Amino acid sequence: MARHGATVEIYPVMTKTFQAACIQLNAGPEIGPNLDDLERRIREAAAAGADLILTPETSDLIEPDGKAMESKVRTEDGHAGLPLVGALAAELRLWVLIGSFLIRTGNGRPANRSFLFAPDGKIRARYDKIHMFDVDIPDGQRYRESRRFVAGDRAVLASLPWGMIGLSVCYDLRFPHLYRDLAMADAQFLNIPSAFTRLTGAAHWHTLLRARAIETGSYVLAPAQCGRHARGRETYGHSLIVSPWGDILADGGTEPGVVLAEIDVENVRAARRAIPALAGSRAFKPPALSA
Repeated sequence: MARHGATVEIYPVMTKTFQAACIQLNAGPEIGPNLDDLERRIREAAAAGADLILTPETSDLIEPDGKAMESKVRTEDGHAGLPLVGALAAELRLWVLIGSFLIRTGNGRPANRSFLFAPDGKIRARYDKIHMFDVDIPDGQRYRESRRFVAGDRAVLASLPWGMIGLSVCYDLRFPHLYRDLAMADAQFLNIPSAFTRLTGAAHWHTLLRARAIETGSYVLAPAQCGRHARGRETYGHSLIVSPWGDILADGGTEPGVVLAEIDVENVRAARRAIPALAGSRAFKPPALSA
């Protein structure tokens, strides 16, 4: 990739199709109840036939109060969600991609970290959210994630039995070069777990996700948080599975639940053959003011 490096363990492609499930959650300010709900939804998705289960950003905790959040986050070794999800992946014999858990790091601030679990229960990939949500929403909400979280600095690809998946989290969605780099490195699937605000979600969520799919000829898998959370925070929901042609295959609406869609890797190849934008990309000089 042009901007970021990544190391992946390659698995042989076993089949061309599989069932992907996006879990939609309404996480609260306490980790225990959130993990109980997460386990229930993972089991629900498995019972519906999922081969790969994906969960939203901050599946373990949405706590808007910074000091309260800091008191609740744990290191990887002390986070109850990691052994829980590892045991579920092994028991159910499927892949689980946690959109993110909040993980305490050495400098005191947490990382917003994705975890990919294989059917043996082991963690096969980690990704720390690169782009921090430092914005002033038109409805008056103000976010400064860079003050609360440690930003990642490495793009991550992971190998699945059906192909390669590129990892990202929420605000990364607004930086298309990340997804182009992932696709150029042979990602066929793009994971975009989120906790989009209600206002920005209504304005941009569907459009941006469809754009990332179309630009790269990739499947986009976007599990999301939904509803009203602690201290009046609201998230948009609408977990989406989008085809490489930009078609919406599944939409989770506004309530917690599970949505599934069949993923056919041949559709990636077909989209990229039809519109070879990745292969046709050319280097060019930076823009300059015309005399």
